[in-house]
Amino acid sequence: MTKKNTGNKQVTLALQGGGSHGAFTWGVLDRILDDGRLEIKGISATSAGAMNAVVFAHGFEAGGAEGAKKELEAFWKAISAKGAFSPYHSSPFNPFSADWSPWAMGLDMLSQAFSPYQMNPFNINPLRDLLARTIDFDELRESGKIRLFISATNINTNHLHIFSNEHITLDVLMASACLPYMQQAVEIQGEHYWDGGFMGNPAIEPLVRQCDASDTIIVQLNPTRRDDVPRFALDIADRLNEITFNSNLMREMRSYLEITKMIEAGTIHDPRIERAYFHVIPIDPELAHLGARSKLATNWTLLRRLFTLGRKQAGLWLDKNFDDIGKRSTLDLDEWSPTENET
Repeated sequence: MTKKNTGNKQVTLALQGGGSHGAFTWGVLDRILDDGRLEIKGISATSAGAMNAVVFAHGFEAGGAEGAKKELEAFWKAISAKGAFSPYHSSPFNPFSADWSPWAMGLDMLSQAFSPYQMNPFNINPLRDLLARTIDFDELRESGKIRLFISATNINTNHLHIFSNEHITLDVLMASACLPYMQQAVEIQGEHYWDGGFMGNPAIEPLVRQCDASDTIIVQLNPTRRDDVPRFALDIADRLNEITFNSNLMREMRSYLEITKMIEAGTIHDPRIERAYFHVIPIDPELAHLGARSKLATNWTLLRRLFTLGRKQAGLWLDKNFDDIGKRSTLDLDEWSPTENET
């Protein structure tokens, strides 16, 4: 899409899911707001990314950049308070890390034997109560400053469902973050949904086709590449989760790679098809080394550390790549292609 010349550079954001690692994305958003040179036209998001997106848009609608910053900080502080007694983070009662906590291991084993319908028959979810108090969904549906696209997986049809502003409800947000081993499926108008990451983490197409910006910045929480081979059961499960949650995004990026190559080669001359540029703010190496169970840890020390890492990575990315926005992609599309061809 072609940008309008408004002084600031117009971009869209694609926010990945990743549980409490979404505090890294909080830091990225905070740094972008402080920088002030980017105008965010749309956000596509899944799971924890969807939480950040909705809180961000809600705060921005009412109070601009400062409103968004304040609401994001308040949200993550409330998340930490809700999880004060979680078995997934260290405390005086749990001296182990999330990955090796015996309490967390016990819960994981129970989740393999018993479904959330058995372990939580009344479907109690503190996050739902928190979001209901935090977000005015009626106001959100009427807002138009930032276009939102929230992904959820329809388990009845095996399709990705993308909800835009006018259709976003509390149920939609819960559906986007519904992990089937931990929460009951969310019903919306007779259909049932799980986490959107299974089908799109997140979806890129609505940003390219429905937003007035040529550049999309992906905020990464799930690494595409790891140089080590996982050998422990937990590490194998963690890498399998990363591959699953990245596969559809990488496949979608391949289609844009092919279009970009055809435009550059002069094969496509249709004026309706315009070049899109893609960028990625990568996860910090420190975040990449955290295990899967840490995505359920909500202690404030961890969340603030992730926030700080997010601010740092966003600052480094802006310093290096800001001038390229609107001119070229800084993401290596070949690296993000989900297939490898022999040469």
